[in-house]
Amino acid sequence: MPFKELNVKETIENEKAKNSEFTKVWEESRTEYKLLAELVRLRKEQKLTQGELAELTGNKQQVISRIEKRENSPTLKTFCGLLNTLGYDLQIVKRINL
Repeated sequence: MPFKELNVKETIENEKAKNSEFTKVWEESRTEYKLLAELVRLRKEQKLTQGELAELTGNKQQVISRIEKRENSPTLKTFCGLLNTLGYDLQIVKRINL
């Protein structure tokens, strides 16, 4: 059976147009995804391994790995602790809808 090519962006947009619950869940997950991607970027920018960040924060490397792979959602306390260790704060800003 051959693979069928799939346009993921188009599929998501179609589903959002049909299903308001999907849209809500999708938008909520995007915020979390962006925050975790930024955390990974900051760690790598500072040339820290997951193990080094874990040691600095009192976590295990496996915990950092699971957070970065989005297998586990960190508590706000854990997330802020990771950011603090990297020298950053979490701020809430008004979203600009274009």
